[in-house]
Amino acid sequence: ILIDSKMDDPELVTCTITSNNYGAGLLDARHLISQTKSANIVLLSNSDSFSSWDRLSGFCQTLSRSGNDYRILELRDCGGQLDRAMHAMDQLLENFPQIDVVMAVNEQAALGAMAALEERGRLASTLVYSVDGSPDAKALIAEGLMTATSAQSPLRIGRMAAEVVYEILEGKPYLTNIVVPVTQVTEEDIPRYGTEGWQ
Repeated sequence: ILIDSKMDDPELVTCTITSNNYGAGLLDARHLISQTKSANIVLLSNSDSFSSWDRLSGFCQTLSRSGNDYRILELRDCGGQLDRAMHAMDQLLENFPQIDVVMAVNEQAALGAMAALEERGRLASTLVYSVDGSPDAKALIAEGLMTATSAQSPLRIGRMAAEVVYEILEGKPYLTNIVVPVTQVTEEDIPRYGTEGWQ
């Protein structure tokens, strides 16, 4: 049973359980659309991850259908790592001083981008989106430093994996591909979700 990832050949696994990664990017894009009708955007990706491409596809395709003036300035691979994202963001700010939105495929990349933005005094004027929904990210959203995250549910994913194991062992029918919904978390949502733990 493969959790939170995909394989090129799904025949190699019995069941794949992932978050709705396309939907995660879609939710971040919808929030951006609600905030501004134009933006200069950079994307921080992880080229080794299927989920990264799904998230960015959901984000970019939703923006492209909006009819608004959103410009993708560059897509930069940072491997989803904090230090690489910080370095990449620093270079991007040098090349594109007009950046006002960052879409990071995970929260480590978002944290790296935010560190570079803060160092240049740009964090307060830049919208930062991510995917994961970690307690750290929710705390930053509560402080008004991060804009929004599309929250995964590791507890729900783990519970579903255990349920599939029992179904297989008991000879019952089971799903081979399970997609778990994600939840948007913005500053307005923090009173409902809190900053402790995952969704």
